[in-house]
Amino acid sequence: MLFNSIDFAVFLPVVFLLYWFATGHNLKVQNALIVVASYFFYGWWDWRFLSLILFSTVVDYTAALIIHKENNPLKRKLLLFISLAVNLGFLGFFKYYQFFIDNFIAVFKMFGHRFEAGSLSIILPVGISFYTFQTLSYTIDVYRRKLEPTRDFISFSAFVSFFPQLVAGPIERATNLLPQFYSKRSFDFTKAVDGMRQILWGLFKKMVIADNCAGFASDIFNNSYDANGSTLLFGAVFFAFQIYGDFSGYSDIAIGTSRLFGFELMRNFNFPYFSRDIAEFWRRWHISLSTWFRDYLYIPLGGSRGNKFSQIRNTMIIFIVSGFWHGANWTFIAWGALNALYFLPSLLSGKNRSNLDTVASGRTLPNLKELLAMLSTFALTVLAWIFFRASDLTHAFDYLSGIFSSTLFSSPDITEKTQAIATAVFILFLIIMEWRGRETQYALANFQSTHSRWQRHVFYYVIILLIFWYGGKEQEFIYFQF
Repeated sequence: MLFNSIDFAVFLPVVFLLYWFATGHNLKVQNALIVVASYFFYGWWDWRFLSLILFSTVVDYTAALIIHKENNPLKRKLLLFISLAVNLGFLGFFKYYQFFIDNFIAVFKMFGHRFEAGSLSIILPVGISFYTFQTLSYTIDVYRRKLEPTRDFISFSAFVSFFPQLVAGPIERATNLLPQFYSKRSFDFTKAVDGMRQILWGLFKKMVIADNCAGFASDIFNNSYDANGSTLLFGAVFFAFQIYGDFSGYSDIAIGTSRLFGFELMRNFNFPYFSRDIAEFWRRWHISLSTWFRDYLYIPLGGSRGNKFSQIRNTMIIFIVSGFWHGANWTFIAWGALNALYFLPSLLSGKNRSNLDTVASGRTLPNLKELLAMLSTFALTVLAWIFFRASDLTHAFDYLSGIFSSTLFSSPDITEKTQAIATAVFILFLIIMEWRGRETQYALANFQSTHSRWQRHVFYYVIILLIFWYGGKEQEFIYFQF
């Protein structure tokens, strides 16, 4: 079920009303309702894959209880290994089976050997990377004795399948979300209004920004061999705002929806395109995944400790694995490796944590140094996104060579110029609003205190009208494929 669909527009108020008015505020009934609603939400896409969520839930629920009781270090490691193997085994089969088979065959052909292997038509379950990592973090934290395992199967099932963030995150930690299923929840009007405001802004970013940018980005990337340099550059920029509006828009809707039910999810985006270097960008982009890899891969490898070789190795590993997490294609691995190369100079010079504050904090505009730093970081990010969007490595390199050709300064050849100009205006509006709200949790978080009631209502109505008039055709969220 898509957030930007009529189905969800009916589903959400029905669940909301049942949750607050038909459960008698009974905690167990509320949690059970969340499980039922979440399974219905996911099953709306394909009910057959509900068994995967249930199986993953049972495996990690059981494994955590046994690990907690076991004191033998070897047995505890074996139990953790079983949990990791089962979860990652399912993820690897559905997401990477064909990738490894195709590359295995390609290697044999390089050495003059013919190798035949069966091809399977495997459907990738929506959100499998997200809920797999969520359950894995629970088991690992129990193994590390950082978390007591729960005996409440319904609460744990709700934690795993919680519908607002089930298919595209944020990837929640059990230490944050699971305890919220144990605590009695009461309706908070102020939080609910704030949640609705964040949902509205998320829908604007998805339907007005991302979906309109998607049309231009797809048209240019799919016909890149016939496009001049300036057109290709516009296509890359459109995609940069498409993926930001799409993914951060989903996170806004997920966080806002959770607040309607009395839950607080972790922040997933912190205005990443205002970053002054790549290290800051990765502290602000897809925060739940970045911190997951930091805590469960980077730090166990040694983190930034050790000699320069160890630091370079650990950085390359975490970025390449992060790229591979996104998809079974060499383009994602190249995207991860390129970001690692971007990151290494600041790491090796000890400047990777030099921009921890908000840019131009307390000021209306950035100074020239900050502006140039943001523009250069954004430019590097746009170039990296080309690998993310390209169909293969050849396409990515051809696209880049096309940008940096003599036609870069020619007039861009974009169809539907009026719509392109309108989309550019919407992007500018997005930048202005997010710049104004960059010191808050999301762009409209301080609207209640900084604008009068009539100003707020006019603004909300304008956003709603823009969504209905200029919202692109209903499209899935990009990160559903991951």
